[in-house]
Amino acid sequence: MGTSTKAHIIKIGNSRGIRIPKPLLEQVNLGKEVELEAQEGQLVIRPAHGLRRGWDELFAKMAQSGDDRLLDAEAIELTVWDRDEWEW
Repeated sequence: MGTSTKAHIIKIGNSRGIRIPKPLLEQVNLGKEVELEAQEGQLVIRPAHGLRRGWDELFAKMAQSGDDRLLDAEAIELTVWDRDEWEW
């Protein structure tokens, strides 16, 4: 198992926080933004990953396989406003 240490919970405004020792931060390489998750009596802290990370590659694969067409393209009808007022 990894390194273990104790920390005090401190008041920060209306919230609470902890100071994470530098050796622990360096060991897990958290970065500047983290995700927090409560799990069965534990608080899990992990590096935050972009919500759309990897989407570019996935969309490129979809395009290569021809799986990027609109499924309801036939159902789309332009309204009078769409035809006359909207600039495409």
